[in-house]
Amino acid sequence: MAEINVAALYRFVSIADPQTTRDALETVLAGAGIRGTLLIAPEGINGTIAGSADGIATALAAIRALPGCSDLAPKFSAAETMPFHRLKVRVKREIVTMGVPGTDPNRIVGTYVAPADWNALIADPETVVIDTRNAYEVKVGTFAGAVDPGTDSFRDFPDWFRANRATLLAGKSKVAMFCTGGIRCEKSTAFLKGEGVDAVYHLDGGILKYLEDVPAEASAWEGECFVFDERVAVGHGLAQGTHALCRGCRMPVSPEDRASPSFEDGVQCPACAGTRDAATLAAKAERHRQVTLAARRGEQHVGARMEREA
Repeated sequence: MAEINVAALYRFVSIADPQTTRDALETVLAGAGIRGTLLIAPEGINGTIAGSADGIATALAAIRALPGCSDLAPKFSAAETMPFHRLKVRVKREIVTMGVPGTDPNRIVGTYVAPADWNALIADPETVVIDTRNAYEVKVGTFAGAVDPGTDSFRDFPDWFRANRATLLAGKSKVAMFCTGGIRCEKSTAFLKGEGVDAVYHLDGGILKYLEDVPAEASAWEGECFVFDERVAVGHGLAQGTHALCRGCRMPVSPEDRASPSFEDGVQCPACAGTRDAATLAAKAERHRQVTLAARRGEQHVGARMEREA
């Protein structure tokens, strides 16, 4: 089977007519056999798509043809099987939802730091390092010494920063932030700039670019990086990681979690065990049995497809 190409991309750029842009891109991507998700908003484009090498090339040519996107630089990786089950191209108010009016990376943003220079920045005692991702992502892996905001949603980040600003910045002259592919930390640096914080930096290309460029022996990264597709997590060199996805709560599950007596494949994990009644658990167990039988026959169970597409 041919290797599946995966491209994670975003660009903050003014899009005058998001709906027309959406319709045009959906036509091209569907025709190229692409699956995955693209979000279109007045502030730009964001998403992860997968397909054949030719299909991805066709899709990226269409996206790069948009005004301001000619030098788009996606983060590429590979998957043994298709990590998405359909194509979704949607119009949103924001390509990454923070909910703070006036936060515009097209107007103001922090200083980009290349992966090769990141270790020196975060090792500087004058730097406070903040992981802008959500708590379940941080649990899978993060940079040594990074502050975990413990948020459930990126919408929570502004209130968290405002509540903890004095403590975070005490004795620090620089703020360094990072996220999966760069989009959340780019928007969060714009937010901090708007809050009057001057020396704000973010990891160019995000964790994915760092794991791609920086060898494991020189890395400050600990663990794996959660990704929003069926691979669940990746490691150095963007190789598929060891985490799986709990079908009960959709949270990443480590090998240690899967060894727990509370883990039941396709049903529950230690994080959600005890939160559902017996009838719900029985229904999930039966669905998992049907999915497993379909997979043995080389088929895709309809219930599994609908769950993943929800």
